[in-house]
Parts: sequence; structure tokens; C-alpha cells
Amino acid sequence: AEGSLSGTRESLAPGADAAAADELSSLGSDSEANGFAERRIDKFGFIVGSQGAEGASCHLLHRLEEIPLEVLRQRESKWLDMLNNWDKWMAKKHKKIRLRCQKGIPPSLRGRAWQYLSGGKVKLQQNPGKFDELDMSPGDPKWLDVIERDLHRQFPFHEMFVSRGGHGQQDLFRVLKAYTLYRPEEGYCQAQAPIAAVLLMHMPAEQAFWCLVQICEKYLPGYYSEKLEAIQLDGEILFSLLQKVSPVAHKHLSRQKIDPLLYMTEWFMCAFARTLPWSSVLRVWDMFFCEGVKIIFRVGLVLLKHALGSPEKLKACQGQYETIEQLRSLSPKIMQEAFLVQEVVELPVTERQIEREHLIQLRRWQETRGELQCCSPPRLHGAKAILEAEPGPRPTLQPSPSIRLPPNAPLPGSKGKPKPSKQSQKEKEQWKQAKASGQLDKPPTPSQAKVAAAARDACPPQDVPPKDPAHQDPALQDSAPQDSAHHHSQESLTSQESEDTYL
Repeated sequence: AEGSLSGTRESLAPGADAAAADELSSLGSDSEANGFAERRIDKFGFIVGSQGAEGASCHLLHRLEEIPLEVLRQRESKWLDMLNNWDKWMAKKHKKIRLRCQKGIPPSLRGRAWQYLSGGKVKLQQNPGKFDELDMSPGDPKWLDVIERDLHRQFPFHEMFVSRGGHGQQDLFRVLKAYTLYRPEEGYCQAQAPIAAVLLMHMPAEQAFWCLVQICEKYLPGYYSEKLEAIQLDGEILFSLLQKVSPVAHKHLSRQKIDPLLYMTEWFMCAFARTLPWSSVLRVWDMFFCEGVKIIFRVGLVLLKHALGSPEKLKACQGQYETIEQLRSLSPKIMQEAFLVQEVVELPVTERQIEREHLIQLRRWQETRGELQCCSPPRLHGAKAILEAEPGPRPTLQPSPSIRLPPNAPLPGSKGKPKPSKQSQKEKEQWKQAKASGQLDKPPTPSQAKVAAAARDACPPQDVPPKDPAHQDPALQDSAPQDSAHHHSQESLTSQESEDTYL
């Protein structure tokens, strides 16, 4: 496991040349960040030209596909509109959100969009101050030592993490430590570090923590548990789906008896963050946060299909070792952003197929190995499923209308003539009874009745007790509170609509 996530600065810096090592260790430090970064850091934050960086990482092995500035500004404007009206878009136009995630989230809004898609923003709102509380806690020494040893292994040629003890490594430590306190039964898994590091490149520590929680509990539940049972199950699912996607690659891996765990563990557990070129990583994550784990399966299937899916490519893979090496050193062409994204979008692997295979593999697991020891929550497939499972807290509006309308007056925006309310009909009957008994000479006109109703609404009856309670109609007494509540609910609804329109 330690070897699979290797790539430390010590192993890349030449041992004999102390000056070069010192220069490398100082890159990205607070004192040298100004001006220095502009010359030697690419648009993703990776240091350009560092010795060994190109060999240790795929992040710089690509030609950047520049989007025209005009197109980028248009996409930013559309995404801002979506993010400012997120619930409405998710409820009515989720398909449009999915299409825009497939095109790529604008870099300036990527961090905010990931928080909305994953439900991390909702979790933060539901748990105010929780991260600060975990951050201040001392933590379990067993996990702290392991986390600290892993810090400098995470993207050692990115400006955030190149400096030992720098802000990036400090925040990474805080996020990972907080998770071990948040889920002490799960603790820390080495593959969580690259996930948290990618999040920290796009958002502050608190937001990154809640996005990490959502990935571990909603998108990839059970992946980081002690026995790694969930990743083993998904390996079998991937292998079964490969038979339909690329029978040639499936037959070759079966003949060589290569267990899926040998090539897909780091792919899935790190969500390809340590496998693909960086531009491809970001595009895959955009789709992953929107559509869920099926994107991870699709990427894995595309890589297997294009690496082993033809007789010509299998000529160089005569044995187990050669096959695994072929999958560990994938051709840059199949990992290139535009090609990979197009293949992933078009691959016909659905959530239903994944869940059906999951049930089949789970039954086989129970027949051969018994019950699963890790009882992880059910996997949720993407942003829509997460939002439906955990709807965000809606702020309660406290309307205080400045104009009080009579009970039978039309509401703003309503059409047609106002219908007479029940209360006004009872008032007429009361007036008729009073006239019949000789107490009144003539009934009031409708306009007088409206004025009287408005006056009663402005002056509540409890302030001025009736002169003769005995003559008061009990039906009128019973109906008044109900009608008043109905009237207030109408007013509240109007205020709510006005607030929604404004927002």
C-alpha cells in the first residue's frame, strides 16, 4: 500500500546534489511565493521543470486544451445562475446540470460547484462549528503518526504541498485528523489523503472536510474501512461489466488470472487522482460529483478496453507482469482529456447495471466467504440522490406585511372577482336576524360590510370585549379564529412568493 502511493520528494531529489534538494524543498514557501510562482507554476498549480516531476506524475504529461475566453465567461455566467438558484435547478433541470458537468465546470467555480453537488454545503450548514470542534481536539496518536508520515507524499510538486510544514500540509493534516475523530470506527486510510488534497486545492479546510465526508459516506461507502471489502466487491463488479464492454480484455485477464485488485484499487480508491493527467482528473471529478460512482466504473472500463481490448495491444502482454505493467503505464493518448471524457460519456453502463451486478457479487461473496464484516450505508448515485436523501435546510421566512387586506379582497396577482367569504355571508344573516327583531332599520351596504370587516381586522376583538356576549352568534365565534388563521396563511404565502421572486 505504501509503495502504491509513493512519490516522495526525497526519492525524487538527487541525493548527492544537496543544493538541488534545498532548492526543491524551498519551492512554494511563503517567502518565495511572490513572483517565483508565476515563472514556474502551471495553471493548475504544479511546478514546471522540477527534476523528476514528469517521471513521477502524469499531471504534466498533457497539452492543455485551452477554452476560448468568451466561451469560458458564458459558462461562468450560466453556472452562477445555477448555483444561485440551486434547489430549483436540481428539482426541474437536473439533466441540464449533468450536461454542463460533462462539458466541464469553470475553474473559478469548481470548488463551489463540488460543494453543492456533493451535499457538502448542506452538511456544513447542518453541523455549524463541528469542524472547529474536531480541529481543536487532540486526536488519536495512532492515526496522527500515520497521517503525518503521508503528508509529503501527496502531490509533492504542487505549490500547496511542496513545502514541509507549509499551509497546504497543515490543512491536509487538519482535515484527515478531523475525519478520524468524526468516524473513529473507520479511522484513516492512506487513499483518503490524495482525495483530501485535491479538495484542498479548490476550497478551504472546513468545506474540504465535509466534501470528504460525503465521498466516504455517500459516493464510496466502505472503501476506506479496515478490510476493504467494498473495494473488493467493486473489483468483481468491474470485471463482470468488462465482459460486456470488451470481451477481448476480459478473456485476457481471465486467462492470466489477474485479480482486479492488482490494477483497480488505486484507480477507484483515489478516484483516478494519481493516475490520469490533471486536466482529465478534474473533468472526471466534475462528472463523478454529479453522477456518482458509475463515472469511476466507466473510466476504469474505458482504460481497460483501450489498453487490452485488441489483439495488437495484447502482443506485448504475454504474462501477468507485462499485463500489469501495461495497465500501470497507460498510453497518454487514452488518458487525454477530450478523448477520455467522450468515451466515458458514451459508454452504456448505467446505475441499474451496477446495482444488479452488486447484488450478484454480494450473493457470491456470502456463499463463499460469509457475511460482510463492514456494514456501510447504501451507496447513493450522484447529486440528485444525495439531495433527495438529505434535503438542505430551508430558511423560514417571517413575513410582516405592511398592508392588511379585508378577508374578501383579492390577493395581489390573483385574477377574477373575489368570492365572498363565509364570514361575510354569516354577517349578512346576522344583520337580517337583527333587522327582523327590530334592532336595525336597514341592512348595511356591501361596502359598509367591507369597511366594518377591515376595522375589525385592524382592531382585534380581544382588545374590546363585546357589550352583550349573550347575543353573540356562537357559530361566528367558532369561525373567526379559523378564518383568521386562513387569512394569515394567505398573507404568509404571498410574502413567501414575493421573497422567492426576489431571491
